[in-house]
Amino acid sequence: MQQVKQGDKVRVHYHGKLTDGTTFDSSEGREPLEFEVGSGMVIPGFDNGVLGMSVGDKRTVEIPAEEAYGPRNDQYITEFPKDRFPEDMTPEVGMQLAMSDGQGQQIPVVITEVLEDVVVLDANHPLAGEDLVFDIELVEIVGGSPLIIMP
Repeated sequence: MQQVKQGDKVRVHYHGKLTDGTTFDSSEGREPLEFEVGSGMVIPGFDNGVLGMSVGDKRTVEIPAEEAYGPRNDQYITEFPKDRFPEDMTPEVGMQLAMSDGQGQQIPVVITEVLEDVVVLDANHPLAGEDLVFDIELVEIVGGSPLIIMP
């Protein structure tokens, strides 16, 4: 039976949880996730977690933060002057915004604190610093990258 290897395009159903059991994402009720193994389309621990699976296999993979979204980084937390927000916007803790890096890149941020003159913004990925657990079911190996075999 064919097993998943680097370069294969696969389709999987998954259930992503934090180590305390809280669900953060699931493919339930949706089409399976399709990605090319080793291409960087998913976090490294998820990529490695499907290697060696065969169609129909189910596996639970524990992924440390370093192989997921990395550690939280204090350099991604910044204070932004309140008077630079649009007048019709009232900043609130938990509000998700997008900032521009000045070169046209949009950076998602979350307001973590509202002080008198500034708003504290966090650009860390929401799952940064978290160890993750995925229940994975391999639905299909769509195909791999073509190989050229020289005589």
